[in-house]
Amino acid sequence: MDYRQLTKMAFEAQKKAYAPYSRFSVGAALLCADGRVFSGCNIENSSLGVSNCAERTALFTAVYEGYRDFTAIAVVGKSEEDEEFDLCAPCGICRQALSEFCDADTFDIILARTPDDYEVYKLKDLFPLHFILKN
Repeated sequence: MDYRQLTKMAFEAQKKAYAPYSRFSVGAALLCADGRVFSGCNIENSSLGVSNCAERTALFTAVYEGYRDFTAIAVVGKSEEDEEFDLCAPCGICRQALSEFCDADTFDIILARTPDDYEVYKLKDLFPLHFILKN
């Protein structure tokens, strides 16, 4: 799957976001090594600590379904007030969650304004000092 298609899936997921408090809707599409894609949106709660980000929604669903080998994630987001999308990077918690399952040297994070206007970063570049507990 190319990154344009993956980004389109993130835009579709963003439409399903539940963000009545921040009014900032995020969508994500997580690409597995075998080509399967898991999408997610942010889901807020009036007790903000109970809220979940789009990236972790996609990741946790994939892990629940038995997937552990990921190659990329596309992330899109915007505020209700904004007419256009700008780059929306994963928060620190999502970066840490991704680092648990993704190779920081090879895993791509695609941040998109449109399906044709996106930037690609390695996880290691956005999260260089991630925490890994050695077994």
